[in-house]
Amino acid sequence: MGSLGRRNGRSGASGTWRNWAGNVSVRPAREARPASVEELADAVRSAAADGLRVKTVGTGHSFTSITATDGLLIRPDLLTGIRRIDRAAMTVTVESGTPLRRLNAALAREGLSLTNMGDVTEQTVAGAISTGTHGTGRDSASIAAQVREVELVTADGRVTTCSAQESPEVFAAARVGLGALGVVSAVTFAVEPLFLLTAREEPMGFDRVTAEFEQLHAENEHFEFYWFPHTGNCNTKRNNRSHGPVDPPGAVSGWFEDEFLSNGVFRVANSFGRALPAAVPAIARISSRALSARTYTDIPYKVFTSPRRVRFVEMEYAVPREAAVAALRELKAMVDRSPLRVSFPVEVRTAPADDITLSTASGRDTAYLAVHMYRGTSYRAYFTAAERIMTAHGGRPHWGKMHTRDAAYLAEAYPRFGEFTALRDRLDPDRLFANPYLRRVLGD
Repeated sequence: MGSLGRRNGRSGASGTWRNWAGNVSVRPAREARPASVEELADAVRSAAADGLRVKTVGTGHSFTSITATDGLLIRPDLLTGIRRIDRAAMTVTVESGTPLRRLNAALAREGLSLTNMGDVTEQTVAGAISTGTHGTGRDSASIAAQVREVELVTADGRVTTCSAQESPEVFAAARVGLGALGVVSAVTFAVEPLFLLTAREEPMGFDRVTAEFEQLHAENEHFEFYWFPHTGNCNTKRNNRSHGPVDPPGAVSGWFEDEFLSNGVFRVANSFGRALPAAVPAIARISSRALSARTYTDIPYKVFTSPRRVRFVEMEYAVPREAAVAALRELKAMVDRSPLRVSFPVEVRTAPADDITLSTASGRDTAYLAVHMYRGTSYRAYFTAAERIMTAHGGRPHWGKMHTRDAAYLAEAYPRFGEFTALRDRLDPDRLFANPYLRRVLGD
């Protein structure tokens, strides 16, 4: 299939780049916008010759400085489109800069779908897999776990491909490569025939959700919930495959829930809470009761994902699934006894163990606990306290979300950490793709 849209590539002087949340900004020496893998390889070789470090930036949905550089910043917005669909192998190969929302829409037109998704579709495919983006699933795992082949431009400017059959040691690491092993130029995903999901959203008390967590996880293909701090209230979501018929939220009710309540009113409430923190618990009690039960059926990406127009900063930790309830109860007790005022709900999701070297679910069944604060609100005390709880349970931080862990901690948290760093030494011995974030989490 052809591209979803390209223009000629270019490189040259750059301005300041900022991420989606606005907490990271960089001014690289120059930028490149390659429109082909050949132009991408040329840009990498040119930067190496000029002594510039190289990083690729997607849509900026990471909250860490994982893409920051003062060297060459590669923007992949011209590297978009589906290269090929292989219906015999049930795979799709897509250029690395393609946003997930465009990939999902294109697949749906072809009667195909990814098996699982996160809750946001703005990220590029390369950014999503490289940071370990995930949704929730009993049997199906992160976006990276659905990858069957990665095409990579390495530090010497060569284009290489890896899969379970070809360079399997590179494939094991490159699916969640943190931008440390090279620049991803294309990704091949496993796909399946388009199917339907029925979503059941329902308010539920904190004590009931935590008491029944394992049962809710076991009984549903995709289960997640949100706890509203300062309350005993949660909102649950169960997604399961359905024979249909398609029954999406009504135009008015869908807009009311997803736009008016979840984005419009929520933004106003957070702005008010930022100005008057003492009002946050009362706002939380109202917010937690605003969303009502609803059930709807649609194609997967329309059920898995939802609009996120209220900007925030986020920390997320992956803990062993058996530790999820204990960690969440400790988090609630900490908030209840502290002077903190938290206006964003805590999100809880799950994933089965996978075999990716630095996946947050590598080698263990996992639960994810994500804490958020409204952009512009002081978050350090809350995130520090939450991180202390998560690390006590052997937590692994999401690579694209805020945390303070370093290589010494992560080497203990990941049994295959040394395998990744040894591969990095082989593929990028001169650290062309290094930056301060990678030096902290991977070491030198």
